[in-house]
Amino acid sequence: MEGCFRFLKRVWRLAAPLAEFLKDVPLAPAANLVGANREMRRITHNTIKKVTGDISDRFNFNTAISAIMEMVNALYQYKEIPETDRSPAVLRESLDSLLLLLAPFAPHITEEIWEATGHEGSIHRQPWPVYDPEAILEDEITIVVQINGKIRERMLVPADLTPEKMKEKVLQEPGVLKLIQNKKIIKIIPVPGKLVNIVVN
Repeated sequence: MEGCFRFLKRVWRLAAPLAEFLKDVPLAPAANLVGANREMRRITHNTIKKVTGDISDRFNFNTAISAIMEMVNALYQYKEIPETDRSPAVLRESLDSLLLLLAPFAPHITEEIWEATGHEGSIHRQPWPVYDPEAILEDEITIVVQINGKIRERMLVPADLTPEKMKEKVLQEPGVLKLIQNKKIIKIIPVPGKLVNIVVN
C-alpha cells in the first residue's frame, strides 16, 4: 500500500503544477514534432498500446501499472526541458492519456486532476484512448551485422533505411570494415529493420 501511495503522490506532484497552464492549452493533435516532443508522444502512444493490450487481451494488470509508471517517469523528464522547447499540445495529450489509463486503477485522484486541468464531465465517462500507429514509429533502430551468419556488430540506423542504403551504411562502419578486411565479399543480404548478413570467403 505504501508503494501505491508514493506513486499516486508522484502523479499528483506531476500534474498539480501544470493544472492552470493546461486549462488554456487547446485539445489539438500535435504535428510536425521533432526531438523530445516527438519522443514524448511516441512514449505516450506506446503506453496506450501496451496498457490496452495488458488490460483487455491479457489481463496483466501488474504490467499495465508498470507501463504507466514508466510513462510518469518520462513525463517528469519531459517537464524539466525548457518551456520554449516543449510542446504544450504534447504535454496536454500525454497527461490526459496518463489520467485516462490510470483511471480504472485510481478513480478518485484521476477524477480530481481531470477536473483541475479544465475538463468538463467525469473522466469515467470519457472514451478510452486509442494509440496512433504513426506516433509509435521510431526514428532510429538497432540492427545486427552478421558475417557468414555470425553476429559481429550492432548499429543504430535510421528506421526507414531501404535495403540498398542499409548495405551502404554497414560498409561504411569502421568496425565492419576491419572485420572484412582482406576478405572477398560474396554477397550482402539486408533484412529491413533487422539485420545485414555479409557473406565472405
